[in-house]
Amino acid sequence: MNKTKVNKNFIWAKAFVNQLCTLGVRFACISPGSRSTPLTLAFAEQKKIKCFVHIDERVSGFFAIGLAKASGLPVAIVTTSGTATAELYPAIIESYQQRIPLIICTADRPPELLNTGANQTINQWNLYRNHIRWFKYLGLPQLSVKRIINLQKIAVRAFETSIIRDKGPVHLNFPFRKPLEPDSFTDEVGDEILMVIKNCITPVANINGNGNLSKRETKRINKIAENIIGKEKGLIIVGPKEYDPKFISNIKQLSKVTGYPVLADGVSHLRFRNLKSDEFICTNYDAFLRSNNFITENKPEIVLQFGRTFTSAILEKYLEQSKPLRFIINDYGDLFDPSKTSKVLKFNPISFCENLIRVLIENKFKRSHNWLKNFKKVELLTKEIKTLLLKKSNLEIEPKVFSELISILPSNTKIMVGNSLPIHDFDNFVGKTNKNLKLFFNRGASGIDGVTTTALGITSIEKPTILITGDLSFIHDLNALLPAKKYSIPLVVILINNNGGGIFEMLPVSSNNKFKTYFKTPHNLNIAPIVKSFGLEHHLIKNEKELKIKLINSLQKKSFAVLEILTDSISSKQMRKKYWAEVIKNIERDFSFK
Repeated sequence: MNKTKVNKNFIWAKAFVNQLCTLGVRFACISPGSRSTPLTLAFAEQKKIKCFVHIDERVSGFFAIGLAKASGLPVAIVTTSGTATAELYPAIIESYQQRIPLIICTADRPPELLNTGANQTINQWNLYRNHIRWFKYLGLPQLSVKRIINLQKIAVRAFETSIIRDKGPVHLNFPFRKPLEPDSFTDEVGDEILMVIKNCITPVANINGNGNLSKRETKRINKIAENIIGKEKGLIIVGPKEYDPKFISNIKQLSKVTGYPVLADGVSHLRFRNLKSDEFICTNYDAFLRSNNFITENKPEIVLQFGRTFTSAILEKYLEQSKPLRFIINDYGDLFDPSKTSKVLKFNPISFCENLIRVLIENKFKRSHNWLKNFKKVELLTKEIKTLLLKKSNLEIEPKVFSELISILPSNTKIMVGNSLPIHDFDNFVGKTNKNLKLFFNRGASGIDGVTTTALGITSIEKPTILITGDLSFIHDLNALLPAKKYSIPLVVILINNNGGGIFEMLPVSSNNKFKTYFKTPHNLNIAPIVKSFGLEHHLIKNEKELKIKLINSLQKKSFAVLEILTDSISSKQMRKKYWAEVIKNIERDFSFK
């Protein structure tokens, strides 16, 4: 029998990486380190997996989130041992909350070095236990047919858990003893071992399979249909999620059949894409639901909720006060209701809508549509008030930036919306358009960390992409500019700079005498030289004309650029408050809903 000299660690890592490649992994984010050498070189050798190298593990984690969002596939992440593993935690929390498929591969020191004071050695056992879908400690490499097949099975389970069974991040911890390099031979293996590594396990699970409804699911659908038929006052609420176009079509049809308005979150995709005149998508509810006159006379009896917890706290408050029969529908039975008053249904949303529509049509019931008319009246009124106020504003007023962007952007643009004020202004001030705009966001834990990096990961696959972000988010993630330059990623960043903490202006704490010291935190940084020091493009935008010219030029050039807009947080706050006050005043004065 022929014998081949190998490094035990490398051949072990190679068996694992080859199995991931067979399953469909096509991207990996790697941070350099010594202990992770076998994993790093195994990924580097696999030509079907594109590797992105990041010196900052936090950047690596969020970049992987962007890749996974855009590709829809699990993305592998490799780190060395020690605190490098902890740097991934913010991205792991976000991917856990959003159910983004990541396969976290942390290299580790061998068990005999734990708790000995050995360099770069920490306890990595189930390090992310509160925010991980599955953890496996692999043990030291052993080159037997049985152990390698077991390793391949672990790779299969990691992949299928991350994308199908319990979607989200999984953590695999790989301990290695030195020597780590492929040409430092430790063992001799026969052809049988090499063949096992080459002939990977074929996956069984179907990523796209929804399956037929069970008897229990059919019974639930019928019961919900019965409730809908008996309740004229209903709402369909679509929260944040990167939805499939088929689902969006289903929601529109469900609205027509039920006679219920659709309240569409700003990042739900329902405000865009081929809207027809007979489709009623409500976008201004955060404003008109501030009217006591409206909410007193228009309390829903039943609510069908899809997607994550909505951006609007006003909508959540309205539902808590109304106490409707509320159903939350999603693939994994996740609760997106802080009031805990909902019934959560573990359903594939597309399958749920299709079956519910079928049952409702078969029942041939009629609706008066008076309930729907009330929402249409206030939606139109609110839109008119908002349009007039925005027309009178300039780019110093933050909401104006969003209305201008949507009017400028070409169809088929992808938009990453940052957290803090940008996501709320997007929700409040971006209305409906027939442009085909695809949206991305990090609303899992809603942090400001990793926003730019996630957008860069998305842009590596989805082009053209723009990022709308605030100054604190941008500063917090400055290391993202390294991969932006290194990989020539053509992201266009719309940087809304209100000099720190503008969202806190909207909170009651803004009247506190310690507000400016502890909450506002102005940084007074000149962003332009920072961006240019990375060898990247920066433009300070002063008016609407400049925004249009620079934005279109940047998209056409297909290169990274920051378009910075200086805004006034106080004036912006006053504009928002004026908008809400005008809406409330007009509804209270002009409308009767009885």
